[in-house]
Amino acid sequence: MQDKTQKNPYHKNKQQAFQAAQQGYENAQGLYESIVRDSASYGHQLKHLKDEVNEAYQQIENALEVASEKQRAQLERFQQDLKTMVNEVNMTE
Repeated sequence: MQDKTQKNPYHKNKQQAFQAAQQGYENAQGLYESIVRDSASYGHQLKHLKDEVNEAYQQIENALEVASEKQRAQLERFQQDLKTMVNEVNMTE
């Protein structure tokens, strides 16, 4: 029984780290999709997106430290998608 309680916090932390990374990615993706490129507030929207992307990258890096193989593959896809977003935004600036 003691073994089970020792493994649970680690598993819980791993799951929480993954969920935080996933949420950060989804927040960045949502902002990216909602940016209005020809609006007066585009610059502000872009700065907000960059902040969200940076935060998502940090959350993904943290989650990768404790991720399972399956989680790692998903986290790496999140990273790739974020890079694509950044590249597309940089091309339109």
